[in-house]
Amino acid sequence: MKKIRSFTCIILITSLFHLISPANCAEKLHFLITDYGARSGRDILCTQAFEQAIEQAAINGGVVVVPKGEFRSGAIFLKPGVDLCIEKDATLIGSDNIDDFPVRMTHIEGQDQLWRTALINADNVDNLHIYGQGTINGDGLIYWQAFWQRRAENKDCTNLEVHRPRMFYINNSDNILIENLTLKDSGFWTLHIFKCDFATIRNLNISSQFEPVPAPSTDGIDIDSCRNVTVSNCQISVNDDCIAIKCGKGPNADTNPINTPVENILVENCTFGRGHGMVTIGSEATLVRNIIVRNCTVLEGNRIVRLKLRPDTPQRYENIIFENIRADNAVALFDVKPWTQFYDVKGQEPPASFVNNLILRNCDITCQTIGDLRGNPGDVISNVKIINSKITATYNRFNIGTIDGLIYDNVIINDKTTHAPQLDEKDWQTGKG
Repeated sequence: MKKIRSFTCIILITSLFHLISPANCAEKLHFLITDYGARSGRDILCTQAFEQAIEQAAINGGVVVVPKGEFRSGAIFLKPGVDLCIEKDATLIGSDNIDDFPVRMTHIEGQDQLWRTALINADNVDNLHIYGQGTINGDGLIYWQAFWQRRAENKDCTNLEVHRPRMFYINNSDNILIENLTLKDSGFWTLHIFKCDFATIRNLNISSQFEPVPAPSTDGIDIDSCRNVTVSNCQISVNDDCIAIKCGKGPNADTNPINTPVENILVENCTFGRGHGMVTIGSEATLVRNIIVRNCTVLEGNRIVRLKLRPDTPQRYENIIFENIRADNAVALFDVKPWTQFYDVKGQEPPASFVNNLILRNCDITCQTIGDLRGNPGDVISNVKIINSKITATYNRFNIGTIDGLIYDNVIINDKTTHAPQLDEKDWQTGKG
């Protein structure tokens, strides 16, 4: 218990740092993109106007402003000292021409490689503030259609085979604040932050399309090799993971200096609609620790605790707390199991992964099934606790692998006080109600 208490203190101290915002944008000079030639209209490309406004704002620092109207652009590259404001009734629309997003070295799916830039890019831009009450629309339909066409031609088509632009790629930037925006229909991941320290993401409404054309790979927020991140008061409903925590993949990922640990992450007061997982760890992840998810609501069609365990990556997930979670007809409470999509051990023995100190407490969950809690052969899952929680499952199924310490403390499942299953080390059990 001392470990958990000290970990909670770390997160509380971290959240105090997140109250420190970048410089007051009201005091900065504002640079309207319309002063540099931008015109409202879905058929007008305004990338050059953004470039000129950013160049001027970077001279002494300032805010590039998108005013009321619809403005389409290709890749935008923010510079140090430049913030971005999307005003009320303003919409920034991503180009539907992939050539407007040049190929550059980037970090994507756990590796550095050449791929398309995002709509909004920031590299080494500390104290960055992106805000407003407007909308950023990735206009991703043409990219989704291209992906599904390729997947129909080749069922083994990877996620990166068809180039699609992310909405945001912010890397190597500290003390960033992104707030008060509507983000919709990204071509690929929506908000991707990589190697950022002290990031606050709040009051965002993030969504992507489910029908008639599903929006593939449209994660809401990807926290990748970052430290000290707070996500609060967001509404997320996307056709992939709502929040994904990542930091590298492959048999040697834990020794690659690119893959710094993800640690001290706080997700609170958020509402999650449909998605593959409310907060997912992996699949590209090595060391992830000190994660708190609290005071959140999960609506129909999502998974609560989702940990992807790759057979080709040495993964260590530890000190993870879900507390005060309310769920209405979630797909599953636990989705902790092997993740075998496109894995490659590169001729080596599959490495072991570890999950330790996974706590679920003070939760009220209505779900289709309790789900899965199991790893690959050789993985170690230990110290899993469910405390003061009520679970109502349509199908009382719980697929459990080898667990070193599964504890129930005041747990009610389908209106009955329930004790943790006692499993032999080699057992695999499925409970059916």
